[in-house]
Formats: sequence, C-alpha cells, structure tokens
Amino acid sequence: MAETEVAQVRFGIVGCANIARKVARAINLAPNSILHAVASRSIDKAKRFASDNGLDPRVKIYGSYDQLLDDPSVDAVYMPLPTSLHVHWAVMAAQKGKHVLIEKPTALDVGELDTILEACQSNGLQFMDGSMWLHHPRTVKMKEMLFDSKLLGNVNYIYSTSTTSASPEFFENDIREKGNLDSLGALGDLGWYCLGAVLWAKNYQLPTVVTALPDVTTNSDGVIISFSASIQYTEPSSSGATTNAIIHCSFLADTSMDLTITGSKGSLNLNDFIIPQRESSASFEFTLGAKFVDLHIGWNVKPERVVVNCDELPQEGLMVEEFARVVAGIRTTPGMLLDPKWPEISRKTQMLVDAVKKSVDLGCKPVYF
Repeated sequence: MAETEVAQVRFGIVGCANIARKVARAINLAPNSILHAVASRSIDKAKRFASDNGLDPRVKIYGSYDQLLDDPSVDAVYMPLPTSLHVHWAVMAAQKGKHVLIEKPTALDVGELDTILEACQSNGLQFMDGSMWLHHPRTVKMKEMLFDSKLLGNVNYIYSTSTTSASPEFFENDIREKGNLDSLGALGDLGWYCLGAVLWAKNYQLPTVVTALPDVTTNSDGVIISFSASIQYTEPSSSGATTNAIIHCSFLADTSMDLTITGSKGSLNLNDFIIPQRESSASFEFTLGAKFVDLHIGWNVKPERVVVNCDELPQEGLMVEEFARVVAGIRTTPGMLLDPKWPEISRKTQMLVDAVKKSVDLGCKPVYF
C-alpha cells in the first residue's frame, strides 16, 4: 500500500442499490478514504456492480453482507439497504467494529434508530446518515447568513418541497413502494430532506407541534406516496413568537427541491437545495428589506444571487471526507471522542418523521412535542 494511503479510511459498501454508485464514486474522490470492498446478497450482483462502475480490480467482492463485515480490513461501512433492514445490519456492523454511514431514512422509527446509535456508541464508533446537502459549502454559507442578526432577523416562515414524477416501473418495483421493505415511502425518502431543512433553519430546535395535512395519498400497500405537513414553533417567551413551516413531498409531481426561509428582515430562497443543478457550483437568492414601490407596481430591491463554488469535491465527496476525518481521528488519536452532532441531527430528523407518520395514522391530528 502506498504511503499516502496509510491514513485512508477503508470503506465497505453493504448493498448495491442505485445510490451506492454515487457514494462509491465519492469514496474514491475523497482524499482520506478508499473503497475496499463491496457486498451484495449474490456474488453475481456484486461483480456486476463492480464492473458497471469501473471499480479498481483490488476491491474485494463479496456475495454476502456477513463476509464483508467479517473483513478485518474494513474500517467503515456505507449502507444503502431498505430501511427495514437497517437496524439488523447496522447493529451487526457496529458489533464487528465498523463505523456506520447509513442511507436515509435511518430507521423505521426512533426506537430502531436508538438501537443503532447505542450499538455504535457502546463500541466507540461514529454514526452519520447520508444527508449530502448538509455538507455542501452553499449550506455553510446560507447558515452564516441565516444566523447573522443583521440580515434575516427572526425566522418566521419556512417552506420546503421535495417532489419527483415517478415512472410506472417505480410504482411497480421500487422498494420505496413496498410496505415490507420501506414502509415510510415518500415520508422517509423525500420528507427526510424537508423535515431536516426545517430543523436546520431552526438550529435543530424541536418544534411545538407537527400536523399532517389532509392531502395524504397512499398506494394499495398503505405506503405514503404524497403528503404535506405543518410544523409549528411557539417560542417559550411572553412574546409568543412563532415560526410556521409547510412541507410538501410527493412521487406524483414534477421535480422540485425548494427551500424558502423568511425572516423579519429578509428572505432566502433556492430551488435545488438537495441536489444542486450543477456539481461545481450552486447558488441561492437573498433579499433584504424588500418593500413595494409607489403604487405597488414593483419592488424596491432585487434579490441578490449568491454563488458558492464547490470545485474540490461534490457534496457527497465532502460528506465522505468529513465522516472519514472523524473515523481516522478516532482510530489514530488516543482519547479522540465521537462527534455527537451527526447522531443528534439524525435522531431529531427521525423524531419529526415519526411525528408526521403518527399524525397521518391519527387522521391528520396534531402531534405535540
């Protein structure tokens, strides 16, 4: 092994889902990680994944997940498995001493996620979910502006969407349409982003109440394929200040990835917050102190377009790099602690997913925190 590879975190991919293609590329792009092994339930599928994605011939190919987890050279695993399988395989990975990067949604409910987190923490292992957009430099820049009291002011309203017009084949065959594999459907797959964005905009403060709106659509298996929800914050102060958020997620509408945050002084808006329209750069609009001109025939200001370059690594590469940085520190530095930020973000997002699901099951009644 070359000297520059000594510090690289060696990844194993458990499951050859389509999203694994993107993360395999990211693992090899990140300077502090390398793809060491790939596993599927069949050796033929694992070999096909390696061939289709041009993986290095030195990458180990396994025909079972157990074989990969038993490989002592694997430091960390990426798991793009159906959500119903997460708790079993993530706990097993932790018991085998592997750090866990897991695809969202992290689990079917927060109880399952707590089981995973306990297994990781008790074994001194880092956990992170695959929310790539949080690692983009645009997200960092937006947060700087969002929490600058001279700019946006107090956040009053948040609006977010994640929609895609799925094909007939998707509805027939995709695991996100199968109640026994990924029973959260659009709520877990798309809602994870929008609920996470609301939490992000509120600096991960939990809301007061979550309510599913009565436009929920389910398939014949009872899986949610389209929904909207209201998330409300009431500040614990005499002012009674509130923040209201509305999200809409659907497999039935044209592609959208909107995020709008409106404060007392300004607003922030973008329409590709989950996957930037260009890999090398991304932008958002910021408007400060907007008012109508005389006769209300226009505005006094135009939105400022803020462009953020992402030249070195795409957002998924930055995610892998950050995860590998923490893992490498734990491996090589005595007394290095786990980074609690990432499990906390995952757990709070899962709590909101659970709340929306409970509201749906109760006939769209409010769920209080």
